[in-house]
Amino acid sequence: FFLVFIPCNARLKHDFYKKTCPNVEKIIYNVASQKLLEAPVTAAGALRIFFHDCFVEGCDASVLIASSKTNKAERDSEINLSLPGDGYEVFFRAKRALELQCPGIVSCADIMAIATRDLVHLAGGPRWEVPKGRRDGLISKASRVEGNLPHVNQTISQTISLFKSKGLSTLDMVALSGGHTIGFSHCKEFMPRIYSYNKTHDIDPTMNQDFARSLRGSCPKSKKLDPTVVALNDVSTPFVFDNFYYKNIKKGLGLLATDQMLLLDSRTRAYVKRMADAKTAFFKHFVVAMIKLSNIGVKTGKDGEIRRDCGSFNG
Repeated sequence: FFLVFIPCNARLKHDFYKKTCPNVEKIIYNVASQKLLEAPVTAAGALRIFFHDCFVEGCDASVLIASSKTNKAERDSEINLSLPGDGYEVFFRAKRALELQCPGIVSCADIMAIATRDLVHLAGGPRWEVPKGRRDGLISKASRVEGNLPHVNQTISQTISLFKSKGLSTLDMVALSGGHTIGFSHCKEFMPRIYSYNKTHDIDPTMNQDFARSLRGSCPKSKKLDPTVVALNDVSTPFVFDNFYYKNIKKGLGLLATDQMLLLDSRTRAYVKRMADAKTAFFKHFVVAMIKLSNIGVKTGKDGEIRRDCGSFNG
C-alpha cells in the first residue's frame, strides 16, 4: 500500500461519501473483483478508458456517454472505438450496484477512479487512496477528442508536450506508459513496425526480430485487417501488473513504436531503466502519476451532475 502525499484537488476529499454512502469502496471493490474473475482483460480495459476519459474534458465520465441522434459522443470518436467492452461494463455494473444502496449519490467519475484503482491492485499493482467528490460532465462530443489523446505514430516530443498540457511531467508519462504491462493492442497499431518499415529495413531495427516475425503470424499482411485480432502488450506476464513492460523494452520487446522510443530518447531512458530495475520504483511513480491524472479537469458543484445512468445525461 502506497501512501503518497501530493496535493490533490482541494475540492476533493478522501472521506467525501462517509455519511451519504459509507460502503462505496466496498461495493465497487466487490463488483471489480467479480468482473476481473470473469474477464482478466477488464483491468487493462478500465485503465485505458479512465485515461481516455481524463485526457478529454477531464475526469468526468464523459467517455461513458452513448451517442444519440443529435450528438456523436466521445466514445464513438475513431480512437475510442477500440476501447474494450469489459472496461465499460465494470463501470456500469458498479453504478447499478451503488444505485441500489445509495441512489443518486455517487458520480460515475468517482466510480471510474475507484474501480480503476481496485482493478490495478487486483491485477498485482499498487493500491492508493482515491480522493472523491468529482461530478459527471455535461458535455461529450466526439469532435473534442482529436488532439487530446496520444497516437502510436507520435514522436516522443509530441507525447511529452501533450502530457505537459495536462499537467503531467515526463516522469509521469513514462510511469503511466507502464500501464501497458497489462492488456493488448490491435494489429494496425504496430503493423508499420513489422512490414516494410523503411527502404533499408523490412522490420523496425529497434525491435527484437524474432518477436516481430512471431507477430506476423497473428497479423498477416492483407488489405483487410481482422479488427478482432490483438497482440499482448507484455509478452512475459500479460495479466499481471508488474514492471516487465520496462524489462521488455530493454530487450526490444516493446510492442508499439511509442513504447520502444522511451528507451531510445535521452529524456526518458533513465526512467525506463530505473523502473525496469525496481518494481517498487515503478509502483511509486505510477501512484503519483495516477493521482495527478485523476485530478485533471475535475468538476464539482454546479459544474457537473450525478448521473443516474453512466451512459446518458440526466434530464
